[in-house]
Amino acid sequence: MPIVDVIAIDLDGTLLDPSHRVSERNARAVARARDAGITVLVCTGRGLSESIGAMRAIDQRDPVMVAGGSIIADPVSGRTLHRFTLGDSVVKAATDLFHEVGCPALVMKDPSDIGYDYLVLDSDDAHPIHPITKWWFDDHKLRVNYAPHTHLDEHPEHTVRVGLCAESSISNPVSRRVLDQLGDEVWLYDFPCVMPEGHPGEIVHILELFAHKINKWAAISWYLEQHNIDPVRVAAIGDQVNDVPMMERAGIGIAMGNAIDEVKSHTRYTTATNTGDGVAHAIDAILSGDLSAIAN
Repeated sequence: MPIVDVIAIDLDGTLLDPSHRVSERNARAVARARDAGITVLVCTGRGLSESIGAMRAIDQRDPVMVAGGSIIADPVSGRTLHRFTLGDSVVKAATDLFHEVGCPALVMKDPSDIGYDYLVLDSDDAHPIHPITKWWFDDHKLRVNYAPHTHLDEHPEHTVRVGLCAESSISNPVSRRVLDQLGDEVWLYDFPCVMPEGHPGEIVHILELFAHKINKWAAISWYLEQHNIDPVRVAAIGDQVNDVPMMERAGIGIAMGNAIDEVKSHTRYTTATNTGDGVAHAIDAILSGDLSAIAN
């Protein structure tokens, strides 16, 4: 009998290699986990549209926790099963702070009923999007609408996240201001974003704001409650700060070899890196019932 009922797997830096692909070994390991009766939940900061390639690579059919856990979706139909929305006042306050430093607000939407993925609030085009944002939108063929300010958002009830993309020298001070002004109302991350290979210059960050206490574990908890599964029967695999809530609450937390120290400090286990099929190593240890090979 498997030692867990659910394996929650992050994408970037975890299931995906540095070229943003799923290796054959990782895909086969995911299939073996399913064959053993384990539910595999993908838990990612990406939206569903941004995750399609990875979903296809592992033939994902179980629900996926996307947009940092603010949306639980059916990857086959694209239907949203549940979403945690972000309040209008928070979006306006954050947008005002972003505009003060010359950055547009990137408002992530639940696209299931409205047909687009992002609303960019650019203050009458005074704040053009960052080149990394443009690359991301184009590379993933995302559907993007534009408006100057929050009061022109036609679907505020579909907002799940607001953020900015900027060099860390900009994002870090803004993060502190957001926490000072909105700390009790939001869940915030500020960490390096996915960038094209060979990108030169300063590291670019993505600053993300969600509703208070909404993160990947909130989405997993929703699923566990629906299926009467004890959190102790969950294994979580990840590498970045937005995976920490999973590491803290899952019965088994497994850090990638390339994980940041904050993730590793919350786990008893560390697998190989995402260049070395770390997800496959972790799944093999779980299926064998012997985690000693990945114990810290």
